[in-house]
Amino acid sequence: MEKIINLKGITWNHSRGLLPMVATAQRFSELHPNVHITWEKRSLQQFADFSIQELAERFDLLVIDHPWAGFAAKTKSIVPLDLYLSEDYLKDQEENSVGQSFESYFYNEHLWALPIDAATPVAASRPDLLAEKGLQLPKSFEDLLALADKGLIAFAGIPIDVLMNFYTLCCSLGEDPCQNDYEVISTEIGVKVLKMYRELASKIDQANFNRNPIQVYEDMTLSDEIAYCPFAYGYSNYSRNGYARKTLHFHDMISLDGKTNLKSTLGGTGLAISAKCEVLEIAAKYVEFVGSSACQSTLFFESGGQPGHLSAWKNEEVNRQSHNYFQSTLPALQRAFLRPRYHGSMYFQDHAGDVVRDYLMKGGDEIQVLSAMNELYLQSKSLVLS
Repeated sequence: MEKIINLKGITWNHSRGLLPMVATAQRFSELHPNVHITWEKRSLQQFADFSIQELAERFDLLVIDHPWAGFAAKTKSIVPLDLYLSEDYLKDQEENSVGQSFESYFYNEHLWALPIDAATPVAASRPDLLAEKGLQLPKSFEDLLALADKGLIAFAGIPIDVLMNFYTLCCSLGEDPCQNDYEVISTEIGVKVLKMYRELASKIDQANFNRNPIQVYEDMTLSDEIAYCPFAYGYSNYSRNGYARKTLHFHDMISLDGKTNLKSTLGGTGLAISAKCEVLEIAAKYVEFVGSSACQSTLFFESGGQPGHLSAWKNEEVNRQSHNYFQSTLPALQRAFLRPRYHGSMYFQDHAGDVVRDYLMKGGDEIQVLSAMNELYLQSKSLVLS
């Protein structure tokens, strides 16, 4: 009789984060009866903040965010997957990356997690509310402000999302942030972005500054007050029949110049293996199973997941079941900005959003805001984490 192997995993607390992992674990165990995989969940905020080094002490499998890649490479708390997955498999994954999802987990010549989930901020709407009010989807920033004046828009306003949207506006004005070692963004672009962002933020309900993307989408579907969200990390669950009270439609974002749509900041999640795992080959087989095209396009998606494999994004049945969520938003994923992943970047990410959010809520001096961000940036560059 084969020895029973038990693996423990940690993911995040949403249908998109938990259910596909439970479903794939169940199916994998059916195919490998001696392997039992259990999944636990943590909040979205803990997912963004909690050190993967601590989690890797307790769990064999981890669903992680790609900004942890630099930290992982330095601490070796998770294993390089390129040592356990075949060259052909990795080539398929790279060729079928949704935007820079595959690259986002590649750091210091190793792959630290497999991109099983792809996301970036996109636009969402309630088509029924827009039709009821005789309104069209906004195409420009001026259109967006006009819709905001009617009290019909919301965006995720907690610190991490505010920072990601700051990046988005910088990128969309032609300058990617954090491209040198001494400043986050040039003063000219930074001031322009802050003023634009503040103008929009002044027109939304202050309650939005306590909402993450999930809470925005819940509010859009549970009430009939919000008709449009210009940018928040997309959740295909809300575009599927029966998931929420009302179905959301997702779109590419507005354009600032009338030619090019906003360039948002890549998100998504990756599946990693703890360095403490005692059965690395078995764990790698599960990772390979979850990330395969076949699983991603069927079991993973049908269980509430948001695939990381391009074949699933282009799959006709996947799009039919999600009101074309994937087809409609893929262009935004393909051009999304890959945020910093250096060791210490999480310190900046954890604190810079507070500075921008405080400015959006209360106003202030844009130069001082940029100065405070630059100070945090320099600290993060010199930070030596244990």
